[in-house]
Amino acid sequence: MPSTQAVIEQCETDDVELVRVLYTDSGGVTRGRVVPANDIEGVLTEGANLAQVQQAFTATEIPVPDSAVGGPVGEVRLIPDPDTFTTLPYADRGAVMLANLHELDGDHWAYDPRSNLVDFLAEFPYDAVSAFESEFYLARKTDDGRETFDQSGCFAADGMQNTHDLVLEMVDALRAQGMELATYYPEYGPGQQELVVKHSPGITAADQHILYKLTVKAVAERHGLSALFSPKPFKNKPGSGCHLHVSLWDGDDNVFYDPDAERRYGVSETARHFIGGVLEHGPAILALTAPSVVSYTRLQPHSWASAFTCWGHDNREAMVRIPSASASNPEGSTRIEFKAIDNTANPYHALVALLAAGRDGIDRELDPGAPLEADPSELSEAERAERGIERYPETLAGALDALADDDVLREALGEPLHESYLAVKRYLWQQFNSSVTDWELQHQTDPF
Repeated sequence: MPSTQAVIEQCETDDVELVRVLYTDSGGVTRGRVVPANDIEGVLTEGANLAQVQQAFTATEIPVPDSAVGGPVGEVRLIPDPDTFTTLPYADRGAVMLANLHELDGDHWAYDPRSNLVDFLAEFPYDAVSAFESEFYLARKTDDGRETFDQSGCFAADGMQNTHDLVLEMVDALRAQGMELATYYPEYGPGQQELVVKHSPGITAADQHILYKLTVKAVAERHGLSALFSPKPFKNKPGSGCHLHVSLWDGDDNVFYDPDAERRYGVSETARHFIGGVLEHGPAILALTAPSVVSYTRLQPHSWASAFTCWGHDNREAMVRIPSASASNPEGSTRIEFKAIDNTANPYHALVALLAAGRDGIDRELDPGAPLEADPSELSEAERAERGIERYPETLAGALDALADDDVLREALGEPLHESYLAVKRYLWQQFNSSVTDWELQHQTDPF
């Protein structure tokens, strides 16, 4: 991790000319300022100015007028975190740092997602280790829109060969920024990819996920392609998720691991309680992990994306999956996977939501019930009711209503961020409801 002085010294060399100072807003969009490298010392101490209304923007680039920060008055400071400094292998003489948003008096701004996670982790009783397992499509532009990069099948060797040079360049660019490859393969959809970097502690996983997406997009553009991170970029093809893997540690001990439990699925009582909290708060969590209108076209039964509040051992239709652990290192690999998340989520919000819900489960010793070893959609409604399994909210509006009523997540986010997030996302839903879809145009009738 570079020190402030090390960052200043590197920016004084000829290798860095422009530094991107970035943040990710409640709409899920990464934004920021570009500053000259020779001004970096002042920016590290005083920050770069930013109109506070920027935190009220939707992903469709409209500031929400009824947000608490949606007006023309007010300014905050972008203060970069020197620990995140890295040169950019895909941008000549470019570097980047991720920033916190501060009040003019220096305090963390209550509407800043990254600052919120920093403060949350400082009070969290465990060390969280996590990884964002991202899927995306490679596509090329056509006269009619876009087409997938190739037509290879799931895990197909042909797909691996087709993307070999491109993926190798992505891996090199990620490694140059401190992100090591965990696994890669062509995913279910033609042209769909899953390229995963290794887990990291604390806020680092969220920071790296932001840099990961920027890197993948930049390398794809160099090859005349687009990397599409939408949950559903093509109507009749599988959606793309961003599964979140989490374990909790107390020093060198993984508190999710029970050495006396079943070898490959040795989850502890602490892990079970954590899962119980996630399932109880699941509908509200969705507002933060599946935060786009399109997210809910992916979260459908029989799609391996998850659609019900249940958990199971390697059950890919469950909200929480327990992956089988490594035989050689069961403690180091015992974790939970939260499946109901996609790349439109702000990763700082996603981590706070999951950890806050899980902590509530631990504090209250919530029982998640027996693991489900079946597709929940094939159970009868009575069977699901008996096990406490619920269908997800089927729209963003439904998830936002659940978030509005969830006191645990309200406290974790803080009242200002909770309310401003709801305002931004409800405005997005309002925009969607005021539009006319292709389906409506094709199926509407005029009897007069």
